[in-house]
Amino acid sequence: MVIVLNDAPPRLRGRLAAWLLEVRAGVYVGNYSARTREMIWEQVEAYIDRGDAVMTWRAPTDQGFDFRTVGRNRRMPRDFDGLTLVRFAPVSDRK
Repeated sequence: MVIVLNDAPPRLRGRLAAWLLEVRAGVYVGNYSARTREMIWEQVEAYIDRGDAVMTWRAPTDQGFDFRTVGRNRRMPRDFDGLTLVRFAPVSDRK
């Protein structure tokens, strides 16, 4: 599994470093069971604050993987006839 963080608070980065290897700034990798993966993702959701994150892992799908996102991110997963595609949300007007 791979987790990528953007603008994450230090306490979340520290929690993930206890379970996963940080191979680059904000990029964590590891190989865990589905149950442990869910527990780790719950920590990401609880501590992400104003940041955003994506987690991907090997899964028995046509694509061979699955993923989740949390936080303020323009990329949003959408199911399209069994394939997970990424939809880009429009950029909001900034005044």
